[in-house]
Amino acid sequence: MDLDGVRTFVAAADAGQFQEAAATLSVTQQAVSKRIATLERDLGVRLFTRTARGARLTVDGQAFLPHARELLRVAERADASVRPGRRALRVDVMSRRVAPAVVLQDFYRAYPEIALDVVTLSADVDGAVAAVEAGTVDATFHAVRTPARHLPDPIRTARVIDERHELLVGPGHALANARSVTPAQLVGHRIWMPGMERGTEWADYYDALAAAFGLAIDVVGPAFGNEALMAEIADSTQLATLVGERSRYLWPDSWDLRRIPVRGPAPVYPMSIIWRHDNPHPGLGRLREHLHARRADLLPDADIWTPAWLSSR
Repeated sequence: MDLDGVRTFVAAADAGQFQEAAATLSVTQQAVSKRIATLERDLGVRLFTRTARGARLTVDGQAFLPHARELLRVAERADASVRPGRRALRVDVMSRRVAPAVVLQDFYRAYPEIALDVVTLSADVDGAVAAVEAGTVDATFHAVRTPARHLPDPIRTARVIDERHELLVGPGHALANARSVTPAQLVGHRIWMPGMERGTEWADYYDALAAAFGLAIDVVGPAFGNEALMAEIADSTQLATLVGERSRYLWPDSWDLRRIPVRGPAPVYPMSIIWRHDNPHPGLGRLREHLHARRADLLPDADIWTPAWLSSR
């Protein structure tokens, strides 16, 4: 059904005159008459009766009017759902537990008027870049290993979060009472990160971290979820794992897990925001400005360690 015809019908019904409807729509009266005639022909009924005082709805016109209004409302909602600046800014945060989700929530607190659609794509950096390129999401956060010249043409990246690590241990672990630990102090301790898939950005990062400091990072075994992992660590005197300092995890008080900062140097997981340079959504620009303004907090520049592939970009 031609929406211009439906819109013209509603305007004429509200105005009671074709001439006034034409002025409302900024078209000629002849255009109004033509659109109404086409709509009547498509529906197979008369919608208006001409009178000396204007145009009056027929019984069929009265029956059609509420449906016509609903058609226009649906069209408006459909348009708003995809039009940049009117639809919500769609951002992938990988997981709602980790730093990008926390930082994005801070952004929403600062700009509550910007509607957000927070999603978690099941994708590594290559899949996330493809999603941004296709327009599935407006932005995503990942560790980007690929040089900028090898990324798809419309894709842009900017490093915005260096996530420092904390060691997560149970109360019986040898390091449980430490106020902080160095990477050197982790040598000989089993750092358990089961289920990490080889070839992903995460695996590449932890391989580089292990090689740089001589750490034993154990990825053997299936992943049964964060709660199962934390339960195992709580009961163990040997197991530990690494978590981001901004990540959010909850556990029963009885587990008595400890989060211990890793410093001297502090290994950081480097995350970039990824977006299309031709994306006109105004919320995207505000998000990037917000991240830039928080650089001092999100990108510590002293006594940190980053993988060698980061400098090669």
